[in-house]
Amino acid sequence: MIYLSHFEFPDILREELFLNEITRTCYDSFYPFLTVSKHGLRMLDFVPVTILYGGNGSGKTTALNVIAEKLKLERDTLYNRSNFFEDYTRMCAYEVRQKIPKHSRIITSDDVFDFMLNLRSINNGIDQKREELFKDYLEAKYSGFKMTSIDDYEQLKKVNLARSKTQSKFVRKNLADNIREHSNGESAFMYFSEKIKENGLYLLDEPENSLSPERQQELLRFLEDSVRFFGCQFIIATHSPFLLSIKGAKIYDLDEEPVDVKRWTELENVRAYYEFFKKHIREFELTERV
Repeated sequence: MIYLSHFEFPDILREELFLNEITRTCYDSFYPFLTVSKHGLRMLDFVPVTILYGGNGSGKTTALNVIAEKLKLERDTLYNRSNFFEDYTRMCAYEVRQKIPKHSRIITSDDVFDFMLNLRSINNGIDQKREELFKDYLEAKYSGFKMTSIDDYEQLKKVNLARSKTQSKFVRKNLADNIREHSNGESAFMYFSEKIKENGLYLLDEPENSLSPERQQELLRFLEDSVRFFGCQFIIATHSPFLLSIKGAKIYDLDEEPVDVKRWTELENVRAYYEFFKKHIREFELTERV
């Protein structure tokens, strides 16, 4: 499925004309001006999975944030918009092939990190409540409680529950299972699976953060299935070899000037991994024999 067909950024001459008209000199930064254009990136044409590849400072995250801002996509975490973000996005243009669904969104590594922190905070509260429930259980089970008025009804229910169940069942009845059963990687993957729904446009900024190689491959399969069976379109900023290998992905190499479209096996980062493992292939073969 293709919702967003292409996105156009202003060229460097247009940006410079705008900046030359600014009379105030008190600004420390004109971001995002001159961030994307310095790599010669003017237009992105999208397929069901489009990937922006590049190192730090290549502009891939800026491009995602600009697209999300222009399309007014949902997001969970605030980001560094700067004083000139609206001026810049007004200069951008885009075309859609189909109306972009309302639940479409951008998902950043900050979103995932905040989600995991929130889970941790919930866990701490659950642990504290569990200790309180252990105490309540013992007091209720072994107390000499007698109901004297209707005001004692809630306490009567607690006592009867404590006397009819074991301690663990009493606590489980009154408390949700501890979310800490999920590791960081599981929690991160759970965030993606909850936020990505059918028939939507999703911008993912370095989704591999917090994910092990195994989880990255699981995310790869999830994204491929979301495109193939559930009508989703993805624009992804990543340098993960696993995600770069998504079937049918169109990859823009933002480390090139001008920006160029490449196969994933041509990318410098992937080639570095390939050459390293090829150099040590005999060690892997010896390990397999053992």
